[in-house]
Amino acid sequence: MTDILDEFDWRDVTAQTTDADALRAALAEGPITVYAGFDPTAPSLHVGNLATLLILTRFQRAGHRPIGLVGGATGLIGDPSGRSTERALNSEDVVREWVARIRVQVERFLSFSGDNAATLVSNLDWTAELSAIDFLRDIGKHFPVNRMLARESVSARLAGEGLSYTEFSYQILQANDYLELFRRHGCTLQIGGSDQWGNIIAGVDLIRRVEGAHAHVFTGKLITKSDGTKFGKTAGGAVWLDPALTSPYAFYQYWLNADDRDVVRFLKVFTFRTREEIEELEKAVADRPFAREAQRTLAEDLTTMVHGADELARVVAASRALFGQGSIADLDEATLASALSEVPRAEVTGLGRPYIDLLAESGLAKSKSEARRAVKEGGAYLNNTKITDEDYVPTADDLLHGRFLVLRRGKRTIGGVEIS
Repeated sequence: MTDILDEFDWRDVTAQTTDADALRAALAEGPITVYAGFDPTAPSLHVGNLATLLILTRFQRAGHRPIGLVGGATGLIGDPSGRSTERALNSEDVVREWVARIRVQVERFLSFSGDNAATLVSNLDWTAELSAIDFLRDIGKHFPVNRMLARESVSARLAGEGLSYTEFSYQILQANDYLELFRRHGCTLQIGGSDQWGNIIAGVDLIRRVEGAHAHVFTGKLITKSDGTKFGKTAGGAVWLDPALTSPYAFYQYWLNADDRDVVRFLKVFTFRTREEIEELEKAVADRPFAREAQRTLAEDLTTMVHGADELARVVAASRALFGQGSIADLDEATLASALSEVPRAEVTGLGRPYIDLLAESGLAKSKSEARRAVKEGGAYLNNTKITDEDYVPTADDLLHGRFLVLRRGKRTIGGVEIS
């Protein structure tokens, strides 16, 4: 078996393990079963979840049997970890829909054939059958309240706005998941983000108390950005894996714009590039930062992984076309619309407005006079065609897909207009 723990250390993924030597020995003895859970707190996973999902994928590639758990039950409760206020509860119908959507996303990263085929489960399968009395007698009696109160996710909330019994019980439900997977599938390793340490340890304790057996924990580091901004966030919100929530173009641009200080770390965590390949890209960052080779590799690998090679080809074509390196007219409407949603844009009613007005209204020029100067100086473009007439008025022939105009000022400043 591949010594995957050494790889995780090199990739700077490892946060905590219960007993690294014992886990290493268990992994070396042969394939083990490992699981990661994903709660449906939104209609899609985001790039923060992707870090954990890729840890699970790496375990499978190393020969181990992965279980992807979608929290059909725990999603109805809400995890207090990392939150300062009570989570709003979603209806059963909403959670059921989100479970189905997230199952599809998790499936995309795992293989369901071969000797170490993946398994996908919902914890609602066993939790729905559990009565309140059975829950309290058979599970709850194994949880000392003083230990539960000491968990960071609980103590932090008690020191602030408080915590309902509903969220307080979350750690018991997650611990029971580990016990059930131990019993049903022989699962002996749970993985998650480092903020899940307390919840996962509760499962290890439960397995020891109920079954007298030893189980393991591996948590990955929470991803941070060197500039202090929150990883996985943009001005428009979270970066989702669902293309309906974050367009493939915006997804690609998020990784393409990675800071030089972050890109090598992101390559280690989020791609399957080898040590040699990443070291070459690290050297390129140091020697030729302007070329952004590492960022392009990161963006291309992740966009292909999440959205597929065809979608990558479309977003690369759009990115090149917007900056005058390809034909804008060849871009399909959906790709062009998503690309323009990421740049300064004006929405106007009908044609008839001069180009310089549109340049100002889109934000590419501070005023009409500045827009006029841009035309005079030869730095104003409409659909990649240079505009030389200061009084030019776009016509229906200029519209892309009957509603878009792409404006550019100079080589790098892009804007758009949508005509309604």
